[in-house]
Amino acid sequence: MAGNRKAKKERKTAKENRSRDHAPAARGEVSSAADAGALSNKEYLSILKDFHVELVQLQEWVKHAGAKVCIVFEGRDGAGKGGTIKAITERVSPRVFRVVALPAPTEREKSQMYLQRYVTHLPAAGEIVIFDRSWYNRAGVERVMGFATDEQVKGFLAIVPLVEKAIVESGVILLKYWLEVSPEEQTRRLEARVKDGRKIWKLSPMDLKSYSRWFEYSRARDDMFAATDTSWAPWYVARSDDKKRARLNIIRHILDRIPHESVPREKVKLPKRQKQGDYRDPNYPFKFIPELH
Repeated sequence: MAGNRKAKKERKTAKENRSRDHAPAARGEVSSAADAGALSNKEYLSILKDFHVELVQLQEWVKHAGAKVCIVFEGRDGAGKGGTIKAITERVSPRVFRVVALPAPTEREKSQMYLQRYVTHLPAAGEIVIFDRSWYNRAGVERVMGFATDEQVKGFLAIVPLVEKAIVESGVILLKYWLEVSPEEQTRRLEARVKDGRKIWKLSPMDLKSYSRWFEYSRARDDMFAATDTSWAPWYVARSDDKKRARLNIIRHILDRIPHESVPREKVKLPKRQKQGDYRDPNYPFKFIPELH
């Protein structure tokens, strides 16, 4: 018992220090670069490293406790969802942190209940599922681009809070994030995709059509929030004009919203390697790749 109290106290102290040292604004706020000054890459990577350590601790706790976590990321095109998800998952196990980014529905899936293909991806015990866009496609792109009727959208917005309540009551920790980018920054990012051969794949014909419909997406977002920002599954908004700050603020928020503790584990020590004995390297013509650098 004493050991558990000590561990909890250490965790609380660490969290307070992290919040004080790394938070660019008061808790609950998301600062912009203009508010807090530019964040250097060195500072960003230093804070991110600390967060990665705690994300691993979160991962181990989720496995140990059999917790179920579902994180939904939505936002405008170019808002930085993919980069945020990559920052969260780059140092953890894909067997625990599972990213779901569904393609357009098949003809069979179109005939199903709308939420059916999403429900199958919800987490089991010991899993954290991250949706890179989610069932909220119906309230956003499907509405704006005319893939869903007004009646379908209205029905979706009416039933989703009840579905999410059932998800939460089943023991799933559900977090929903909306990344909000300014029109000027969105333009800059999408233009950069056009000019960069490494990013051109991110710019689909649908993105180009969506770009011109800024205020239609604004109306869709407003209606979605009004209908689905509930006490059991609230929306959290992150301003993402500054990608680095947005990523750090979101990771900090996730860590603070999911109660977790360090899981005791034995100290890792490498065993002695066996002796060579009678083994000899073979005289085999291995096909090594060219070493260009």
